[in-house]
Amino acid sequence: MAGLKELRTRIESIKSTQKITSAMKLVAAARLRRAQGVIEKSQTYHSVLLNTADRIMQAIRDYDERTIDDVLYPKLYRGTGRTDRHVVLVMSSNKGLCGGYNAKVAKEASVYIDKLVAQGKTVKIVCVGRKAADILKRKYADMIMEVKVDIVKKGARYDDASDLANKLMESFLKKEFDFCDTIYTKFNSAISTDVVIEQLLPVNFKENLDVEEVTDENCVYEFEPNPLKVLSEMLPLLVREELFATVAQSQASEHGLRMSSMDNATRNAKDIISKLTLRYNRIRQTAITTELIEIIAGAEAL
Repeated sequence: MAGLKELRTRIESIKSTQKITSAMKLVAAARLRRAQGVIEKSQTYHSVLLNTADRIMQAIRDYDERTIDDVLYPKLYRGTGRTDRHVVLVMSSNKGLCGGYNAKVAKEASVYIDKLVAQGKTVKIVCVGRKAADILKRKYADMIMEVKVDIVKKGARYDDASDLANKLMESFLKKEFDFCDTIYTKFNSAISTDVVIEQLLPVNFKENLDVEEVTDENCVYEFEPNPLKVLSEMLPLLVREELFATVAQSQASEHGLRMSSMDNATRNAKDIISKLTLRYNRIRQTAITTELIEIIAGAEAL
Protein backbone atom coordinates (compact mmCIF):
# COMPACT_ATOMS: atom_id res chain seq x y z
CA MET A 1 0.00 0.00 0.00
CA ALA A 2 2.99 2.31 0.49
CA GLY A 3 3.54 2.16 -3.27
CA LEU A 4 -0.04 3.32 -3.88
CA LYS A 5 0.39 6.27 -1.52
CA GLU A 6 3.61 7.30 -3.23
CA LEU A 7 1.98 7.12 -6.67
CA ARG A 8 -1.00 9.18 -5.50
CA THR A 9 1.36 11.86 -4.21
CA ARG A 10 3.29 11.93 -7.49
CA ILE A 11 0.10 12.14 -9.55
CA GLU A 12 -1.23 15.05 -7.49
CA SER A 13 2.12 16.83 -7.70
CA ILE A 14 2.28 16.49 -11.50
CA LYS A 15 -1.34 17.65 -11.81
CA SER A 16 -0.40 20.80 -9.91
CA THR A 17 2.56 21.35 -12.24
CA GLN A 18 0.28 20.79 -15.24
CA LYS A 19 -2.07 23.52 -14.02
CA ILE A 20 0.87 25.92 -13.68
CA THR A 21 2.29 25.20 -17.14
CA SER A 22 -1.17 25.46 -18.69
CA ALA A 23 -1.71 28.87 -17.05
CA MET A 24 1.74 30.05 -18.19
CA LYS A 25 0.89 28.95 -21.73
CA LEU A 26 -2.28 31.08 -21.70
CA VAL A 27 -0.41 34.10 -20.31
CA ALA A 28 2.34 33.73 -22.93
CA ALA A 29 -0.27 33.42 -25.70
CA ALA A 30 -1.96 36.65 -24.57
CA ARG A 31 1.38 38.48 -24.43
CA LEU A 32 2.35 37.09 -27.83
CA ARG A 33 -0.84 38.48 -29.38
CA ARG A 34 -0.07 41.85 -27.81
CA ALA A 35 3.53 41.79 -29.10
CA GLN A 36 2.38 40.81 -32.59
CA GLY A 37 -0.05 43.72 -32.51
CA VAL A 38 2.79 46.09 -31.64
CA ILE A 39 4.87 44.79 -34.56
CA GLU A 40 1.99 45.10 -37.02
CA LYS A 41 1.06 48.62 -35.89
CA SER A 42 4.65 49.89 -36.09
CA GLN A 43 5.48 48.19 -39.39
CA THR A 44 3.85 50.88 -41.56
CA TYR A 45 5.66 53.72 -39.79
CA HIS A 46 8.92 51.76 -39.94
CA SER A 47 8.62 51.13 -43.68
CA VAL A 48 7.63 54.71 -44.54
CA LEU A 49 10.49 56.08 -42.44
CA LEU A 50 13.04 53.86 -44.18
CA ASN A 51 11.58 54.67 -47.60
CA THR A 52 11.71 58.40 -46.94
CA ALA A 53 15.27 58.23 -45.63
CA ASP A 54 16.39 56.28 -48.68
CA ARG A 55 14.69 58.82 -50.95
CA ILE A 56 16.64 61.58 -49.22
CA MET A 57 19.87 59.63 -49.63
CA GLN A 58 19.13 59.26 -53.34
CA ALA A 59 18.68 63.03 -53.62
CA ILE A 60 21.99 63.61 -51.82
CA ARG A 61 23.78 61.11 -54.10
CA ASP A 62 22.38 62.87 -57.18
CA TYR A 63 23.60 66.20 -55.80
CA ASP A 64 27.03 64.71 -55.09
CA GLU A 65 27.32 63.47 -58.68
CA ARG A 66 26.43 66.91 -60.10
CA THR A 67 29.06 68.76 -58.07
CA ILE A 68 32.75 68.40 -57.35
CA ASP A 69 32.31 69.18 -53.64
CA ASP A 70 32.36 66.39 -51.11
CA VAL A 71 29.11 66.04 -49.20
CA LEU A 72 29.58 66.12 -45.43
CA TYR A 73 27.12 63.55 -44.13
CA PRO A 74 25.73 63.74 -40.56
CA LYS A 75 27.86 62.10 -37.87
CA LEU A 76 25.28 59.40 -37.19
CA TYR A 77 25.74 58.25 -40.79
CA ARG A 78 29.42 58.81 -41.52
CA GLY A 79 30.67 57.45 -38.18
CA THR A 80 33.65 58.41 -36.07
CA GLY A 81 36.33 57.58 -38.59
CA ARG A 82 37.59 54.63 -36.53
CA THR A 83 36.58 50.97 -36.40
CA ASP A 84 38.26 49.54 -33.30
CA ARG A 85 35.68 50.15 -30.51
CA HIS A 86 32.43 48.19 -30.55
CA VAL A 87 29.34 48.12 -28.34
CA VAL A 88 27.32 44.91 -28.62
CA LEU A 89 23.67 45.16 -27.58
CA VAL A 90 22.34 41.71 -26.61
CA MET A 91 18.55 41.19 -26.34
CA SER A 92 17.26 38.46 -24.02
CA SER A 93 14.60 37.92 -21.34
CA ASN A 94 14.50 38.37 -17.57
CA LYS A 95 13.01 34.91 -17.01
CA GLY A 96 13.58 31.40 -18.26
CA LEU A 97 11.14 28.65 -19.27
CA CYS A 98 11.17 29.81 -22.88
CA GLY A 99 12.99 26.98 -24.63
CA GLY A 100 16.34 27.81 -26.18
CA TYR A 101 15.58 31.52 -26.60
CA ASN A 102 18.23 32.89 -24.23
CA ALA A 103 20.81 30.18 -24.92
CA LYS A 104 20.69 30.78 -28.70
CA VAL A 105 21.12 34.54 -28.30
CA ALA A 106 23.99 34.13 -25.82
CA LYS A 107 25.73 31.58 -28.06
CA GLU A 108 25.51 33.83 -31.12
CA ALA A 109 26.72 36.79 -29.06
CA SER A 110 29.67 34.78 -27.74
CA VAL A 111 30.72 33.78 -31.26
CA TYR A 112 30.45 37.37 -32.51
CA ILE A 113 32.32 38.85 -29.54
CA ASP A 114 35.13 36.30 -29.89
CA LYS A 115 35.38 37.21 -33.58
CA LEU A 116 35.72 40.93 -32.77
CA VAL A 117 38.28 40.26 -30.05
CA ALA A 118 40.30 38.08 -32.44
CA GLN A 119 40.40 41.04 -34.84
CA GLY A 120 41.88 43.21 -32.10
CA LYS A 121 38.70 45.19 -31.40
CA THR A 122 37.74 46.63 -28.02
CA VAL A 123 34.29 45.31 -27.07
CA LYS A 124 31.76 46.51 -24.51
CA ILE A 125 28.49 44.66 -23.90
CA VAL A 126 25.06 46.09 -23.03
CA CYS A 127 22.59 43.38 -22.02
CA VAL A 128 18.87 44.06 -22.40
CA GLY A 129 17.46 41.32 -20.18
CA ARG A 130 18.94 39.56 -17.16
CA LYS A 131 19.37 36.09 -18.68
CA ALA A 132 21.93 37.10 -21.30
CA ALA A 133 23.96 38.86 -18.62
CA ASP A 134 23.88 35.77 -16.39
CA ILE A 135 25.23 33.61 -19.22
CA LEU A 136 27.77 36.04 -20.69
CA LYS A 137 29.26 37.20 -17.38
CA ARG A 138 30.86 33.78 -16.92
CA LYS A 139 33.21 34.59 -19.81
CA TYR A 140 32.92 38.35 -20.40
CA ALA A 141 32.33 39.82 -16.93
CA ASP A 142 34.85 42.63 -17.53
CA MET A 143 33.20 43.58 -20.84
CA ILE A 144 29.61 43.96 -19.59
CA MET A 145 29.03 47.71 -19.35
CA GLU A 146 25.35 47.76 -18.36
CA VAL A 147 22.35 45.46 -17.80
CA LYS A 148 18.89 46.79 -18.68
CA VAL A 149 16.02 44.85 -17.10
CA ASP A 150 13.16 47.37 -17.09
CA ILE A 151 12.75 47.39 -20.88
CA VAL A 152 12.07 43.65 -20.95
CA LYS A 153 10.00 43.70 -17.76
CA LYS A 154 7.56 46.33 -19.07
CA GLY A 155 7.30 44.89 -22.56
CA ALA A 156 7.91 46.60 -25.90
CA ARG A 157 7.41 50.31 -25.20
CA TYR A 158 8.65 53.04 -27.52
CA ASP A 159 9.57 55.45 -24.72
CA ASP A 160 11.93 52.94 -23.07
CA ALA A 161 13.56 51.99 -26.37
CA SER A 162 13.86 55.69 -27.26
CA ASP A 163 15.64 56.49 -23.97
CA LEU A 164 18.18 53.73 -24.58
CA ALA A 165 18.67 54.85 -28.19
CA ASN A 166 19.23 58.44 -27.07
CA LYS A 167 21.93 57.34 -24.60
CA LEU A 168 23.68 55.28 -27.26
CA MET A 169 23.55 58.14 -29.79
CA GLU A 170 24.89 60.59 -27.20
CA SER A 171 27.84 58.32 -26.43
CA PHE A 172 28.41 57.71 -30.15
CA LEU A 173 28.49 61.44 -30.95
CA LYS A 174 31.02 61.89 -28.12
CA LYS A 175 33.14 59.26 -29.92
CA GLU A 176 33.09 56.87 -26.95
CA PHE A 177 32.67 53.96 -29.38
CA ASP A 178 32.75 53.46 -33.16
CA PHE A 179 30.11 50.80 -33.86
CA CYS A 180 27.01 49.52 -32.11
CA ASP A 181 25.56 46.16 -33.17
CA THR A 182 22.35 44.55 -31.92
CA ILE A 183 21.97 40.80 -31.45
CA TYR A 184 18.33 39.82 -31.15
CA THR A 185 15.82 37.14 -32.08
CA LYS A 186 13.66 37.84 -35.12
CA PHE A 187 10.10 36.56 -34.85
CA ASN A 188 8.83 34.39 -37.70
CA SER A 189 6.19 32.34 -35.88
CA ALA A 190 5.54 30.88 -32.44
CA ILE A 191 7.88 27.97 -33.25
CA SER A 192 10.27 29.64 -35.70
CA THR A 193 12.77 32.36 -34.79
CA ASP A 194 16.18 33.47 -36.07
CA VAL A 195 19.02 35.12 -34.18
CA VAL A 196 20.04 38.22 -36.15
CA ILE A 197 23.02 40.60 -35.90
CA GLU A 198 22.38 44.11 -37.24
CA GLN A 199 24.37 47.33 -37.19
CA LEU A 200 22.59 50.11 -35.28
CA LEU A 201 25.28 52.81 -35.32
CA PRO A 202 26.45 54.35 -37.52
CA VAL A 203 23.14 54.16 -39.39
CA ASN A 204 23.34 51.60 -42.16
CA PHE A 205 20.56 51.79 -44.74
CA LYS A 206 19.19 48.46 -45.88
CA GLU A 207 19.12 47.76 -49.60
CA ASN A 208 15.70 46.11 -49.58
CA LEU A 209 13.50 49.02 -50.63
CA ASP A 210 11.70 49.45 -53.92
CA VAL A 211 14.24 51.32 -56.05
CA GLU A 212 11.64 52.22 -58.69
CA GLU A 213 9.46 53.84 -56.04
CA VAL A 214 12.39 55.77 -54.61
CA THR A 215 13.66 57.01 -57.98
CA ASP A 216 10.35 57.48 -59.79
CA GLU A 217 10.94 60.11 -62.47
CA ASN A 218 7.30 61.17 -62.39
CA CYS A 219 7.65 62.36 -58.78
CA VAL A 220 9.42 65.54 -57.77
CA TYR A 221 10.52 65.96 -54.15
CA GLU A 222 11.68 69.16 -52.52
CA PHE A 223 13.53 69.17 -49.19
CA GLU A 224 13.61 72.25 -47.01
CA PRO A 225 15.99 73.71 -46.07
CA ASN A 226 18.08 71.01 -47.84
CA PRO A 227 18.33 67.19 -47.99
CA LEU A 228 21.31 67.01 -45.60
CA LYS A 229 19.48 68.99 -42.92
CA VAL A 230 16.39 66.81 -43.28
CA LEU A 231 18.56 63.68 -43.12
CA SER A 232 20.31 64.87 -39.95
CA GLU A 233 16.90 65.38 -38.30
CA MET A 234 15.61 62.03 -39.50
CA LEU A 235 18.55 59.82 -38.48
CA PRO A 236 17.75 59.92 -34.73
CA LEU A 237 14.18 58.87 -35.57
CA LEU A 238 15.56 55.95 -37.55
CA VAL A 239 17.82 54.82 -34.72
CA ARG A 240 14.97 54.97 -32.18
CA GLU A 241 12.61 53.12 -34.50
CA GLU A 242 15.19 50.43 -35.35
CA LEU A 243 15.86 49.79 -31.67
CA PHE A 244 12.15 49.71 -30.85
CA ALA A 245 11.54 47.23 -33.70
CA THR A 246 14.37 45.08 -32.31
CA VAL A 247 12.80 45.07 -28.83
CA ALA A 248 9.37 44.23 -30.27
CA GLN A 249 10.77 41.34 -32.32
CA SER A 250 12.63 39.99 -29.29
CA GLN A 251 9.54 40.20 -27.08
CA ALA A 252 7.38 38.38 -29.63
CA SER A 253 10.03 35.66 -30.00
CA GLU A 254 10.28 35.20 -26.23
CA HIS A 255 6.53 34.88 -25.71
CA GLY A 256 6.13 32.59 -28.73
CA LEU A 257 8.84 30.20 -27.58
CA ARG A 258 7.54 30.29 -23.98
CA MET A 259 4.04 29.44 -25.19
CA SER A 260 5.43 26.54 -27.23
CA SER A 261 7.57 25.30 -24.32
CA MET A 262 4.68 25.45 -21.84
CA ASP A 263 2.43 23.64 -24.32
CA ASN A 264 5.00 20.84 -24.60
CA ALA A 265 5.38 20.74 -20.81
CA THR A 266 1.60 20.48 -20.36
CA ARG A 267 1.40 17.64 -22.88
CA ASN A 268 4.28 15.80 -21.21
CA ALA A 269 2.63 16.18 -17.81
CA LYS A 270 -0.58 14.73 -19.23
CA ASP A 271 1.31 11.72 -20.62
CA ILE A 272 3.11 11.13 -17.32
CA ILE A 273 -0.17 11.36 -15.37
CA SER A 274 -1.75 8.85 -17.73
CA LYS A 275 1.13 6.38 -17.27
CA LEU A 276 1.21 6.78 -13.49
CA THR A 277 -2.57 6.39 -13.24
CA LEU A 278 -2.41 3.17 -15.24
CA ARG A 279 0.37 1.88 -13.00
CA TYR A 280 -1.59 2.93 -9.89
CA ASN A 281 -4.71 1.08 -11.08
CA ARG A 282 -2.72 -2.08 -11.84
CA ILE A 283 -1.07 -2.12 -8.42
CA ARG A 284 -4.40 -1.41 -6.75
CA GLN A 285 -6.08 -4.19 -8.72
CA THR A 286 -3.29 -6.59 -7.81
CA ALA A 287 -3.62 -5.68 -4.13
CA ILE A 288 -7.40 -6.21 -4.18
CA THR A 289 -7.06 -9.53 -5.96
CA THR A 290 -4.47 -10.68 -3.42
CA GLU A 291 -6.76 -9.73 -0.52
CA LEU A 292 -9.70 -11.59 -2.10
CA ILE A 293 -7.59 -14.71 -2.59
CA GLU A 294 -6.48 -14.58 1.04
CA ILE A 295 -10.09 -14.19 2.25
CA ILE A 296 -11.32 -17.07 0.09
CA ALA A 297 -8.42 -19.28 1.17
CA GLY A 298 -9.19 -18.51 4.83
CA ALA A 299 -12.86 -19.30 4.36
CA GLU A 300 -12.07 -22.63 2.73
CA ALA A 301 -9.70 -23.51 5.53
CA LEU A 302 -12.53 -23.04 8.04
